[in-house]
Formats: sequence, structure tokens, C-alpha cells
Amino acid sequence: MNTQFIQNNSEPHYDVIVIGSGLGGLVSALILAKEGKKVVVLEKNNQYGGNLQTFVRNKTIFDTGVHYIGGLDKGENLYNYFSYLNISDKLKLRQLNKNGFDMISFDDDIQEYPIAQTYQNFVDQLAIFFPTERENLIQYSKKLEEICSAFPMYNLNIGTFADEEDFLSINAKEYIDSVFTNERLKAVLVGNNFLYVGQAEKTPLYIHALSVNSYIHSAWRCVNGGSQIAKLLIKELKKYGGEIYKYQEIKSFVQNENEEVIGCETIKGKRYFGELFISNIDIKKTIDMLGERKFGKPFSRRVKSLEVTPSAFTIYIVFKPKSFSYINHNIYHFNSINDVWDSYEKPTNNWPNTYIATFSMDQKDEEYSESMTVMTYMTFDEVQKWEESYNVDINDNYGNRGEEYEEFKRQKTELIIRKLEKKFPGIRKKISDIHTSTPLSYRDFIGSEKGNMYGYLKDSSHPMKTFISPRSKVKNIFFTGQNVRVHGVLGVTVGAFVTCCEILGAEYLMNKVHREIEPNANE
Repeated sequence: MNTQFIQNNSEPHYDVIVIGSGLGGLVSALILAKEGKKVVVLEKNNQYGGNLQTFVRNKTIFDTGVHYIGGLDKGENLYNYFSYLNISDKLKLRQLNKNGFDMISFDDDIQEYPIAQTYQNFVDQLAIFFPTERENLIQYSKKLEEICSAFPMYNLNIGTFADEEDFLSINAKEYIDSVFTNERLKAVLVGNNFLYVGQAEKTPLYIHALSVNSYIHSAWRCVNGGSQIAKLLIKELKKYGGEIYKYQEIKSFVQNENEEVIGCETIKGKRYFGELFISNIDIKKTIDMLGERKFGKPFSRRVKSLEVTPSAFTIYIVFKPKSFSYINHNIYHFNSINDVWDSYEKPTNNWPNTYIATFSMDQKDEEYSESMTVMTYMTFDEVQKWEESYNVDINDNYGNRGEEYEEFKRQKTELIIRKLEKKFPGIRKKISDIHTSTPLSYRDFIGSEKGNMYGYLKDSSHPMKTFISPRSKVKNIFFTGQNVRVHGVLGVTVGAFVTCCEILGAEYLMNKVHREIEPNANE
């Protein structure tokens, strides 16, 4: 859908219009605002930040998407990118347990297995439990680093990513099976694959490596939530004259008589005109806003055929004061080692087959947890009967989708609590309140297709099928977000720099980044 208009002088005109205020959109906007460009960011909802959003219940802050971040120690990759954006030293962070930031556990095993920070410690901690696999762990660690080094922008270097199909088509499970003999260790090494939705036959090794490598270097929890990242980026954006507006849902692009894109229009009829447009919303929606012909039918049809990752069902637990000790690591728990791959496709008779639990510290008494967030897989099919209902109200909205929906959530919550009781006996009595979100919540607040967590599923058998260039066939429309390169805070940040390299020139931008961050690195 697109509209033709002649601009009048009273309508705003910008150098760059960014559609969507997720991390990729905000980073792209700030990079270009630093170049002196007149930039505006348009967000459809009440809250900025996409997956960086937080919400408050019972005076407790909960994250919607960002539960921990890697690569933020001084001099590491995300720290350096954030330094260029002038937010690294402003973040309020707490480093997770260095001897095990993620702990992997199973119903049939009382032991918890650590994923530790720094590769030496990573090897040492796992070798305690799997001493005969030490040399294999060293080999595996070197392989992860080697893969990450093949992506220049991951390490703030100039160059294109490793686009050789042989490299990208290495399957994660097949590689791990070829290196290790112990089945439990194999399961532990991919035990945190909720970070990328592990599929035995599809997940490429490079996705596994890029997802876990930065955490192994250093892993951090955002104090008071990940929304601080969005707030800091917006503050910097405004410092450079950038503008940002909420409740501006874009329905179409505006073209002139030569079919050149010159603006965009909101669902309420407000028009914004500009020279360049960066889409930080779902790529399929972007295509629909202008039509397949403009983006090229082969590209459009390829994108529309791509499978998205599943969504999640999440419970947000508020603890009674001083009732539950603070845990400075994340827990990935499985029914058995057979559930680590393809967990979301397993039979639901023993649901959930897996869950991830994260904890927030009580700021008044650091010995205790204030809250706990528990996530598990859920496909959109389970909530499809309510798909025509929408909710973007950040206030408590019990009953908005009907009592049947509320009962569905209560039943799912009870199943999770029963699982937690096995892991944490007596936890039920320590809970003050519980809130929930479903794939519908993620769809409405984040804007992702079917509420998916990480965009398009990558497939080692067809590695280039999910490759999305930040430069579209429409000369002044660019893409950013989790489908450009990879998902996650680091992946999306790198993707935004990749997008801006297409606009400004890679050599120019990355040389400027190094000039600005090197004085800080030497302090």
C-alpha cells in the first residue's frame, strides 16, 4: 500500500526518517544524528525501545526482552560500540557470577553445570565435571573465537562478513557431536540455546558462536532493566537535535509522480517527508507498505516465505520481602538432556520441557531477590483463537481478551510453578504476585510477527536464504533490526552500524568509531 502526495511547505522534512524505535532504529538514528543529519524516529506504541521495554508491577521493574547482556567489560566489542554512542559509562550494570553466569540443569541430575566467564575459566569449570574432555573444550573454545573473528564488524573491523557458504553451513549439533563424546556435556554446551532457539537439523554453528561468545567474555545484568539503554540512546539522540515521537504508526509510504519515495504516512493521516528511510519494523510489513514490485518480487517472496522463531510464555514473579535468596546467575532447566534441541517442538504433555529463570536483586537488601522471570517456549498456535484482540496498554489489563484467555494463562502458570517447586521447594509460599505474557503480548508490544523472539530461523542447509541486506532495492529505503545480521543486543547494535555503513561508507564510519573510542581505551 502506498500513496502519492505533493508535499506542502508546512509538513516536516527530515534527512532521515527511522520507522520503529527498537534498538536497531535508535542506534541507527543516533549514528546519523552525530553526522549532523536531521533525524526523526517514529514509534507506534506508548513506550520506546522494542525488546528493551520494561514494565512495572507491584512497584517492581520487569524486562520484556533483555535479561542479560554480554561484551560490556571495558574494551570489549559491545562496550566499544556503546562508547561511540556515549552510553557505556552511564549504564547501571551488575556482573553475573564469573564462575557460572548460566547454570544448566536437568530433572534427572542434581548437579548444576556452569557456563563461566572468560574462556580459560569456561574450560576449567566444565573440566571439573568432564575432566576427560578438557582438550576438546579447548579446541571448541578456539573454534568459537575463530568463527566470531570471521565477522569483521563483530570486532569493530572494516570488511564484509564471511559469506562463504561452506563456513556458514556448518551445523552446530553436527560440529559439537564431532568434537565431544560425553552426551551430557554436549547438552550442557548448548543448554542456553534459548538464546537463539536451537534446532538440531538447522541451527548453524555461527549463530551458536555469535550468541554465546560475548557472554563468555563477560556477562551482565541491567540494574532496573534494559530500558535504560533506550533512554540513554534517546537522550543522546536529542542532544544531536534528533526527534522522536510515539503513537506514530506508519501505514504507507508516500511517492511523487516519478514513484520515488519521499515520505510516509501514519494511520491518523500525519505525513513525514524525508530523503532516507530506515525500517526498524517487520520487513514483511515494510514490503506490504510499498508493494512487492518496488522491492523486487524474488526478494519479497523469499522474505515472506521465511519461518520465524517461536514466541514465549513468561511469568513474572514478585517475591514476598526477604523470602527468596538472590541468585546471581541464570538457570536453564530441562526435563532431560534429550530436550536441549528442538525443545519448542516437543510434545506438550510434560510442558514446559525447558525454562530459563532470571532474577533481580532487592535494592534494599542485596541478599534477597525482589523478583524472578521465567520464560519458556510457546508457539502462536496456542493463542491463535484470540489473535483478533490487540492490547498495547502498559497498565494492568486483566480480562481484556476475555475470561477464557485468563484461564488459559492461569493453567499455564500453574504448570510452570509446579516445575519450579521441584527446583526450588517451597517457592510457592514465597510468591506475592504473578503476572504473565503470551505470544500475543510480544506481538502487540514488540511488533514482531506472531510474537516471535528472534526474527527469522537460520538454517545451516540454506545459509543465504535468511541473509537480509540492509540496503533494499528501493534506493532510499534501508533495513535494520534483528533480521539484519543476528539478534540480541550485540547483534542488533552491530547490524545498525552495518546499516549506517551502507549510508555513510564503511571506511569512513568505522575509522571515525576507532578515532573516538581509542582515547577512552587508553585511559
